[in-house]
Amino acid sequence: MESFFSTLKTECVDGKIYLSRSQAKREIFEFIEIDYNRKRRHTSIGSMTPENFENQRKCLTLCLINRGSPIA
Repeated sequence: MESFFSTLKTECVDGKIYLSRSQAKREIFEFIEIDYNRKRRHTSIGSMTPENFENQRKCLTLCLINRGSPIA
């Protein structure tokens, strides 16, 4: 969790002056949901992006479900 807050601070918040609390909340939310959660590589999932990890998981699940039957 400390790593997350360090990343948030250095890549999103440091040096910025927000004009309002709502602007700060919006920009931090966008950083977390777009940059951090989707694009940033995470060591806990083999240095993959969460999006790639989820796609791989879905593919493996389909392969297991379709094992023994042709994939159309």
